[in-house]
Amino acid sequence: MHYRQVDYLCTMLFKKLLIPLFLTGFLGCKETGLFQQVVFFPEQSWSYANKPLFHFQISDTSASYRVFLVLRHTDAYEYSNIWVKLNSQLPGDSMSHSDRFNIPLANEKQWLGTGIDDLFDHRVLLYPQPVTFKKSGEYSIEIGQDMRVDPLNHVMNVGLRLEKVN
Repeated sequence: MHYRQVDYLCTMLFKKLLIPLFLTGFLGCKETGLFQQVVFFPEQSWSYANKPLFHFQISDTSASYRVFLVLRHTDAYEYSNIWVKLNSQLPGDSMSHSDRFNIPLANEKQWLGTGIDDLFDHRVLLYPQPVTFKKSGEYSIEIGQDMRVDPLNHVMNVGLRLEKVN
């Protein structure tokens, strides 16, 4: 190959492959408006008294958010569902709001989450419609297990995830 051919091939490779790849990577990155925090349970046991508290800031009151529960358990978890109770506190409000959720974790055949070995992760959408936060400021959400068993064994962690919709 001649020098001109090698030079031409390098130039074409740069123009046709590397520049579009760089621009896709650079322009494809955008802020997702994401909050995620997870709390781990000692000895894989979630007691009634252990109610993780999550704090997050909302500045854009015109945006909507998807709210997810994040949960990890082992294959030894004895139930096909989990009941959780969320207590939320709005900025500057002395009253809290409570919601209770029955979250399916398995069907008749298998766990619904993604699994590696004997660990299963679930990211469950809590509200069918995106949530709008009416006040800017710091919000607090407390998550407690609301099963009939205390402590609830084989639960490794629980968390909260918010994704900005618009």
